[in-house]
Amino acid sequence: MSISTPSGNQRRPSVVSTGKKPAAGGKKPPAGDKTTSGGKAADVKSTSAGKPAATKSAPAKKPGGDTRPTSGGKGPRKPIAPVKVSQGRSWGPIALFVAVGVLAAGIIGYGAWAAFKGARSWEDRAADIAGIVNFRDHADKSITSQEHAWGALTYAVSPPVGGKHNFNWQNCMGDVYAAPIANEHAVHSMEHGAVWITYRSDLPADQVSALAEKVRGNEYMMMSPVDGLDSPISLQAWGYQLKVDKADDSRVDEFIKALRQNANVEPGATCGRGITATGTTPRDLGKDQPQQPMQ
Repeated sequence: MSISTPSGNQRRPSVVSTGKKPAAGGKKPPAGDKTTSGGKAADVKSTSAGKPAATKSAPAKKPGGDTRPTSGGKGPRKPIAPVKVSQGRSWGPIALFVAVGVLAAGIIGYGAWAAFKGARSWEDRAADIAGIVNFRDHADKSITSQEHAWGALTYAVSPPVGGKHNFNWQNCMGDVYAAPIANEHAVHSMEHGAVWITYRSDLPADQVSALAEKVRGNEYMMMSPVDGLDSPISLQAWGYQLKVDKADDSRVDEFIKALRQNANVEPGATCGRGITATGTTPRDLGKDQPQQPMQ
């Protein structure tokens, strides 16, 4: 049996063998006319295993003529992520952080050091000054005697740092004397807590001016030249002495800071209302009067 195609032209239909043998006693189909066991012509080709081959459906068209599959196929490509290129570590912020840390540590350290220095006694700070001589510990106690006496006196140390002295003190309210003064009055001023800066008469003028700037206007300070001084500059406080070569020596300021007023042995005694005249001969003011000058 054959089936005609819709075109009207007679042609032999294709048949596919089912792989089954005809039943016994049955007739073989005529040559060239292959049918299935049910007598109907097959319209699909068999695979080598005898199973019908699967057919693919045509992709659905999208509006606008886009024939890409709507499902089951590959979708649109994902955007490619930009590749980050390493530019190395930025050292600027790190360096700034380190610098700030070092600065902070320095400030804290200096504050702690300053607090420690400030908490120390003036005697300890004076002892730290290189070259300073402490005559308070000297075996000769006449060097630091507080006895009052009239007239000219002699001293074991030059310039003197203590010992017997006149009843009248030299004015020591930041006074800068251009000529020598009497030792007897100067020693009394140191008893009140003054620092006495002395210098050799041949000291250069700029050095003298530098010393004067440290004295002028400061209470419990005075300054004068001394003839025959064995060093360019010598600083005295009660029981202490320091000799230096230059006015800008840092020890000058250290001496003043540690000993001015601190080295006094008459707490509360004034530096005002004293002798303002120059000359090495002491003035025995009040010698003939029953009442002694204020100490």
